[in-house]
Amino acid sequence: MLNPPAVTAQAPARTAAIWAALDPLVTAGPPLRVLDLGGGSGMFAVPLAQLGHQLTVVDPSADALATLHRRAAAAGAGEQVRGIQGDGDRMLAALPEGDLFDLVLCHFVLEVVDDPASTLAQIAGVLRPGGQLSIASANRAGAVLARAVGGHPVEARALLADRDPAPARSGPARRRFSPEELLSLLAAAGLEPGEWRGVSVVADLLGASSGADQAALRTLELALAEASPYRDVATGLHVLATRP
Repeated sequence: MLNPPAVTAQAPARTAAIWAALDPLVTAGPPLRVLDLGGGSGMFAVPLAQLGHQLTVVDPSADALATLHRRAAAAGAGEQVRGIQGDGDRMLAALPEGDLFDLVLCHFVLEVVDDPASTLAQIAGVLRPGGQLSIASANRAGAVLARAVGGHPVEARALLADRDPAPARSGPARRRFSPEELLSLLAAAGLEPGEWRGVSVVADLLGASSGADQAALRTLELALAEASPYRDVATGLHVLATRP
């Protein structure tokens, strides 16, 4: 049995709601096989590996995976982490055939994949029955508010209509989702979504240089994460969904 302290108390305020949802899954019971899709340099993977779980991280960036392995080794969890170069649209091709996982993390990946529905269907295919998906995505309402507060009302209006807020900039526009859209995508993939939370209700608005007491800010984020109307304007959305 794993018996570490809860990780939420050490989490950054902006991701405290995600860690709070994961805590019951990752701090009790036997070690889990975890897939972190788009996990990059290991912000979630390394702490989970330190708790004793087996991590597979799929990410398109070789540099990010190299950082992941350095961080895992420095944390004494190098043997718990496997990095595979690949992207979310073709994750099944990147993974060994027959790999199944108890928990999949897909945090802020749906915004950039070619087809979110296909990515979620692939995730459902690698979850064991009863396994869970931790999904986080950008919240359209939060993006509208952030652009407006930042002094960009034209971009805010574009986001409100689900249009590219800055088409003159290089690179494809990122998707944003409403809670209803995210829950519908999960259900269409054959997953059973739970209650949604807001991620970074106020932390991103305050910014890293605000000087706010981080413990107090973390406590506030957790209080707001499940309460409307506050969660409705958070930077991100988070849902735990289960494969039947």
